[in-house]
Amino acid sequence: MGSAAKSQRQFRWADFVLPSTLQLSPLLELLIEPVGCLMTCQRVELGLHEALVNAVRHGNEEDPGKRLRVRRITTPNWLVWQVQDEGSGLPPNARAATLPEQPEALSGRGLFLIHQCFDDVRWSRRGNRLQLACRRPLNDADSPDLSALH
Repeated sequence: MGSAAKSQRQFRWADFVLPSTLQLSPLLELLIEPVGCLMTCQRVELGLHEALVNAVRHGNEEDPGKRLRVRRITTPNWLVWQVQDEGSGLPPNARAATLPEQPEALSGRGLFLIHQCFDDVRWSRRGNRLQLACRRPLNDADSPDLSALH
């Protein structure tokens, strides 16, 4: 890889700002585009879906007048997504990555799944921005073409 191509892979970001909606498929496709590795792609897509649904449902209270902001950052070793809503934030004591005590509970698995899908999960102080990161797959250049999935 030449130095020009190598420097382009160093650090890149893209910002996405959209109305708060549960129509997430087009956004998810854009967000996972740089992943490359099929297994990592499936894991990241599940975790991002949970984070986005939480932001729309709980953060923005499904108000289409509120915005959802997502930043995708790629570095040579990491893929990072920051999901931010316009809500008041999740308090620190509600950020645990545990399953609900009642197995039949209808909700409460999202944060657990998010923590299973990413290598690093961090909250902003206010609790309305979630940063999700996974190590860049070592074999992403050799992985199968993901366009066959769509």
